[in-house]
Amino acid sequence: MQVGILYGISISTGDPELITLKGLRLLRTADIVAFPAGLNGKPGVAEQIIAPWLIEPQQRLPLQFPYVRDLKVLNQAWEEAAAKVWSYLEQNQTIAFACEGDISFYSTFTYLAQTLQAKHPEAIVKTVPGICSPMAAASVLGIPLTVREQRLAILPALYNVAELEKTLAWADVVVLMKVSSVYDQVWPILAKYKLLDRSWIVERATLPTQKIYDNLQDCPQLDLSYFSILIVQVNSSGSQQPTKN
Repeated sequence: MQVGILYGISISTGDPELITLKGLRLLRTADIVAFPAGLNGKPGVAEQIIAPWLIEPQQRLPLQFPYVRDLKVLNQAWEEAAAKVWSYLEQNQTIAFACEGDISFYSTFTYLAQTLQAKHPEAIVKTVPGICSPMAAASVLGIPLTVREQRLAILPALYNVAELEKTLAWADVVVLMKVSSVYDQVWPILAKYKLLDRSWIVERATLPTQKIYDNLQDCPQLDLSYFSILIVQVNSSGSQQPTKN
């Protein structure tokens, strides 16, 4: 039996023009375009990013991925999404899954692909790389993410805030992903190590609603969106101050 291909397409963090030429070609030629469903019936971020590029009569396939940490709930969602995807692949239809940021970087697509291939080893999955949020945030700030021999640490803040102080001891640049839910724990640590003036938050990088926080000394509390990333220049030797492109 010939089956269709599931493509994971990296579509960047917000700006529709940051998709690669290969990603755009596959997105526009796929039989079906899949993406994480938005909340409360509203379009999700990925769906909004790719909206300018979709053409008729492509079918759109929103897939439900809950924003929870309960593995039982998540596994059920991944299995349900994989079953929906397989129902098209087994009909030899091509699916392009639009993924915010880079497809291999803390991506929901990874769990979908792994679940699909565990259930159906004959499934064909291919990925297209792209721009992930640390690189997008650095570009927005107008700084290099790293220079020379600098050591970079990237932490999913929700799971690793307890490791932050240990990380600050060896890393020259620290990136905290999705920092919103633990910012009140992170701020005192940055204050303790006198890093508030070398820390920046980019919220919704490259989107029209993008916002930059560059004076964290005055911001012990912030109401941040889920899509917020914090960059800390622990060792600023060889680095430069943001120019905010």
